Amino acid sequence: QVQLVESGGGVVQPGGSLRLSCAASGITFRTYTMSWYRQAPGKQRELVAAILGGGYSTYTDTVKGRFTISRDNAKNTLYLQMNSLKPEDTAVYYCNAKYSSENYWGQGTQVTVSS
Repeated sequence: QVQLVESGGGVVQPGGSLRLSCAASGITFRTYTMSWYRQAPGKQRELVAAILGGGYSTYTDTVKGRFTISRDNAKNTLYLQMNSLKPEDTAVYYCNAKYSSENYWGQGTQVTVSS
């Protein structure tokens, strides 16, 4: 079956960095559009960044210049490098895999930015 397993979340001070990973199994990883979403308490889930199989990426405006999405198709793994973190980046971060009508989610990893 399909599994998306996120890791790398934690507590970090403002200005700090974290690197999230998402290990995928059960899918032909290279053909899927992979994305990171996040959901803060009391807010809707929002798209943070997405990357196509060939490497083209896009970001929401609030993270441009601070976050970098990448993928390793040989390792079936998605990454999100988060730098210059702000308290407003605090959320549960979810990995998403999408191809045609198929849409899969990971269980999420908590990121807390606090002094």
